[in-house]
Amino acid sequence: MAQILPANGSAGEKIKLTSLLFMGLAHILYLKEYLKGILFAAIEIVFICFCPAIVRKIIALITLGSPQLDIPVKMRSNSIFMLIDGILVLSLVVLFIVAYVLSVQSAEKSYKRYCVLKHFPSQKASIESISGTGFPIAGLAPIIVLLLIFVVVPLVFSVAVAFTNYSAPDHIPPAKTVDWVGLANFKDLIGGGSNWSHGFGRIALWTLVWAFLSTFTCYFGGLIIAVMLRESKIKIAPFFRIIYILPYAVPVVITMLVWQNLLNGTFGTVNRTLMAFGLISKPIPWLGSPLLAQATCIIINLWAGFGYFMLLAMGTMTAVSNDLYEAAKIDGASPRQILTSITVPLVMYQTMPQIIMSFTHNINNFGIIFFLTGGNPATADSTTTMAGATDILVTWIYKLTITLLKYNYASVIAVLIFVVIAPFAILSFRSTKSYKEGTV
Repeated sequence: MAQILPANGSAGEKIKLTSLLFMGLAHILYLKEYLKGILFAAIEIVFICFCPAIVRKIIALITLGSPQLDIPVKMRSNSIFMLIDGILVLSLVVLFIVAYVLSVQSAEKSYKRYCVLKHFPSQKASIESISGTGFPIAGLAPIIVLLLIFVVVPLVFSVAVAFTNYSAPDHIPPAKTVDWVGLANFKDLIGGGSNWSHGFGRIALWTLVWAFLSTFTCYFGGLIIAVMLRESKIKIAPFFRIIYILPYAVPVVITMLVWQNLLNGTFGTVNRTLMAFGLISKPIPWLGSPLLAQATCIIINLWAGFGYFMLLAMGTMTAVSNDLYEAAKIDGASPRQILTSITVPLVMYQTMPQIIMSFTHNINNFGIIFFLTGGNPATADSTTTMAGATDILVTWIYKLTITLLKYNYASVIAVLIFVVIAPFAILSFRSTKSYKEGTV
């Protein structure tokens, strides 16, 4: 067994080179950590044994198969399965690379320890070291594998589909193959000059307007009601709090379907009541006119969502010291000045993360739009894209995947939604006290 001289600068390079040649080799030949070296070496041996299968999966990922018109459809290769298998194999390759890096770092760390102690650890000490440092890794390994399979792989797959032509009618496997098309789908939706790009631009703009107005109206509507209940001093204020929270507590699918019937342009209760009182002479197309339908969606969302922010604002106001209000009143501040200078700034400071998360939630608020209007009424490009006047991006994704089978365009939209929402989610998380305390 070769003896390593700590003073020899080439010894460290020798350890690093040997560990790079084969996992665990430096532990076995020079560092006398036989068990650790065998474990690392076993990982590489298993990987080498599966290398032919890994190479085949990666090649299939690159090609996504070829047309097999001479065999029955059920026996043809499925491009989507190849894509999923390839992504999973690449994830395992990444894990192997991480293990390889850890083996090299472990060898260098063991060598530095030897240089300090001037002797190799005993086998008992080596086993205890492995059991001590390896226990957390062994405990987290199943969780990492599960996260890899059920979180990372599906996310990468959904992004990868955006760069393929996976869509009906010409590229639905196993009857037809799927091909890589690069950024063609992004060009079609963002700058193609077609009905698809016009529909995407219109829906993306409406989605942002919808998210902003829905958040703004619900937040300040809830805040105003909370201030009124706090300042009114009426004895039945708890009764009103219960009434106002009911729309938020009832499942949205029920309330939106009820409102859909109430606002029906032909036989809806709202129009019939207004006509019975002589307030209108003909039915109002609440959900039949594009602009009116969009405004109706925002109003109904206000009715359904202001109760949450009302409770949030009331809970925040209870934490504000009454001394601030008493001092303001002594200084001659009016109720409006107290509201704008004390209540609103303090409440907004405490609830800003919830406002940001509400904005991101409304971008993906599928239930309100889908169950109230179904994305209708139709527009000029609806024949091709099925995108209605009140559709937001997430409801359009539903139509693209379920009805049109345009998975490639749906994936592009999902990627763009993530690009928009991720900064808001990160900003909201960084604004929380738990994050700030964890980074101290």
